[in-house]
Amino acid sequence: MHGTPARYLILIDASGAMTARLFDAERRPLGDFDASSEEVAVMTQGLRAAAGADAPDWDKALAGHNASERRGAEVFTLDI
Repeated sequence: MHGTPARYLILIDASGAMTARLFDAERRPLGDFDASSEEVAVMTQGLRAAAGADAPDWDKALAGHNASERRGAEVFTLDI
């Protein structure tokens, strides 16, 4: 997956800590980092988040998160 562009950025609670998770267009994970980092502000500038990541197309990618965490997530579709 080296060089695969990120398509989605999800801000999600992970056991009490907000985490930023990057996924490619096929919803394969590319990396996780602290959601309070400056990179999140840069990546989301001018974008509007969709509320919740509880749609079935996120089931596999977010299998480690409970329903409440997924409902509370913010999903950004990144410009690639």
